[in-house]
Amino acid sequence: MPIYRLAGVTPVIHPSAYVHPTAVIIGDVQIGPKCYIGPLASLRGDFGPIHLGEGVNIQDCVVVHSFQDITVVVEDYGHIGHGATLHGCVIRTGALIGMGATIMDKAEIGARSFVGAHSFVKTGDQMPAESMILGTPAKVSRPLSEQEMTWKHSGTEAYMALAEISLESCVECSALTEVEPNRKTIQVGKKVKPKQDSV
Repeated sequence: MPIYRLAGVTPVIHPSAYVHPTAVIIGDVQIGPKCYIGPLASLRGDFGPIHLGEGVNIQDCVVVHSFQDITVVVEDYGHIGHGATLHGCVIRTGALIGMGATIMDKAEIGARSFVGAHSFVKTGDQMPAESMILGTPAKVSRPLSEQEMTWKHSGTEAYMALAEISLESCVECSALTEVEPNRKTIQVGKKVKPKQDSV
């Protein structure tokens, strides 16, 4: 797993967090309990610190970086979608950042808000809590419903379960050349069981 000490500062990863072996973690990075760090994610704590709270998921190909003297913070249960970029920003508790979105320096996303896929939040923008945030540049579109926020939290809980499953069973292997009989399926949050033949 590519984890690098830099200038005498070593990343801190809670034992219950899962970091995929292809993710890169450099320098002043703190990863809290039950976090999931996906394949090819890059967390560079070289110019400024990166702090992830409990149950945060940083999905595939996400880039997290900062400028000097600015700490990137993703509070508890933050949900960062595939290919997003976080640069010098703060993501409050339970917020969701959509796939391919960019959040710039000194911007703040309010608790339990959603930033839509491919949206661009400008430097210094302060987005309110429990809001749908869309566009380039991003603007508040509407308040979120309780149902939407509950749906998001269930997705975050699934990633916390995935972190646990990955710690227990994700290992590098060789591919099979054909599908074996009674092939298992993966159901996050449930025990892995063989498929049932339909009658």
